[in-house]
Parts: sequence; structure tokens; C-alpha cells
Amino acid sequence: MTATATKPTSAPVRSKASVGPDRSAGRRRSSTIIVTALLVVVALYFLIPVYWVFVASTKSTADLFSTNGFWFAPTFSLWENIGRVLSYDNGIFGRWFLNSAIYAGVGALLATYFAAAGGYALAKYQFRGRNLVFGTILGGVLVPGTATALPLFLLFSQMGLANTYWSVLLPSLVSPFGLFLCRIYAQATVDTSLIEAARIDGAGELRIFHTIGLKVLTPALVTVFLFQLVGIWNNYFLPLVMLSDSELYPITLGLNNWLSQVDRLPEFYELTTGGVLLSIIPLSIAMVVLQRFWRGGLTEGAVK
Repeated sequence: MTATATKPTSAPVRSKASVGPDRSAGRRRSSTIIVTALLVVVALYFLIPVYWVFVASTKSTADLFSTNGFWFAPTFSLWENIGRVLSYDNGIFGRWFLNSAIYAGVGALLATYFAAAGGYALAKYQFRGRNLVFGTILGGVLVPGTATALPLFLLFSQMGLANTYWSVLLPSLVSPFGLFLCRIYAQATVDTSLIEAARIDGAGELRIFHTIGLKVLTPALVTVFLFQLVGIWNNYFLPLVMLSDSELYPITLGLNNWLSQVDRLPEFYELTTGGVLLSIIPLSIAMVVLQRFWRGGLTEGAVK
């Protein structure tokens, strides 16, 4: 009886290719450097003006023109300048700040709600002329606000609404871009079967919209709210056309009024720079707080 020797078999060797997918594509060092450099340039483009405003608000009028614009003066006058801003003309800046908060806060909130309702209806209800309505509203995105300011002024003058809060607030309630975004987002995220299940349970259309639609649309609503808030807060031309009473001015119009007096009264430079610094604080806070919702709202549905 002969025994045959068996050659021991070695364990199979896994090739490097079988370890996992190659993720090195698109990660070349040169492309990473270029993208990073572009992002740094864009960041500097937005941050340098903010830095200049902060530095300028710490200077007196004399130091503003006698020292380097991008570095602090020997005398730090930030708190004195802010005190003058808040106390000048019986605290008129506080009134302007409150007006801007009313225009931007109420306007952005209601505009977001109306955009959500309109976008949800256009996405989930079938009716004749739906695409025509959506196309007409979408065309409103292409119309600049400055083109409608004068016709609105003539209309509000005939209605007796010019030089009132309503003349600035009412146009702010319309957001064609917000409705467009909500309609696209509702089509992609609001499940029709979920709506049908709610109807079977006896829920009305308004209840379905408020309990299901708004909850699902939250990322898009935050995005619309942020865009509308920034747009109304920075709006200058519409209040300029509509308002003549300085008690109704928003911050943008009030600061421009101060700036127009610097040739006659140079101390208004201190008031203007200090007021600009205070005016950007609310927007900075809103951006920081809503940033994660804003990014989520813009990228939702980009990757399935």
C-alpha cells in the first residue's frame, strides 16, 4: 500500500484590488489645492469687509482717516461709538432696529408659510392650469424687485398705504423663489401614500398640511426663511420709495441718512460705522443658528 504525499495548500492570497473599492479617484493633490485656494479666496471676499467694519467701528473720526484701515488705532473707541449710536436723537437707531426686526421677522415668517402652502398645493394637488400657475410664478423669480417698486408705490398711494408699515411689509410676503423651492421639495419628499393614509383616518386637508406637510418640509422652510430674512433686512430701495417718515425707516435707510450728512458733520462717520456693526449682528446669529438646516435644505435629495 503506497501512500501518496499531498502537497499542503496555502491559503488564498487576496489581491489588493479585492480589499475594497478604490476611493482615490478625484483626490489628486493638485485639484485639492486648487479647490481649497478658491474657497479661501471666497471666504476672504466675504470676511474682509466684516473685519474692516469692526476695525472702523473702534476708531474716532480722526483715527479713521489717519490710521491704517485694517488695523486698530491706539485709542479703542468701540464702546463710546456704540453708546453714541444708541443715544443719538433720542435713540432713533433702536427704533430703526425694531422696524427692521418687524419687517424682516414678520415678513420672512409669513412669506415662508405662504410659499410652503403654495408649493405643497402645486406639488400634491391635481387641477387644471397647475403648470401654467407654476410657470407664471416661476417667471416672478426673473423680475427684479426694483422693477416693481414704483408700480407698488403708485398702487399703495391710491390705497392710502404709502408711508406705513404695510407698504414695506406686504411686498415682503411674496417669495417666488421660496414657492419654487417648496414645490420641488414637496414633490421629492412628501409621500402621497402618507397623505392618503391621513385622509382615510379622517384628517382634513389643512390638518394634513400642518401636521405632515410642514414637518416634512422643515429643511426647505428654514432655507426659504433665511433667504427671505436676509433679503428683507438688507432691502434698501423699497423703503426708500415707500417711506418718508424717519420713524418708519429700517436700518438700511437710517444708516444711509446718517451717511449723507458726513460732509457737513464728520462725527456721523462714527455713528455710521458703529450702526453698521450692530446691524450685521442679527444676520450673523441667524446664519450660525440656521446654517445646518440651510445646508441640509439645499442638498436634500441631491444623493439618493
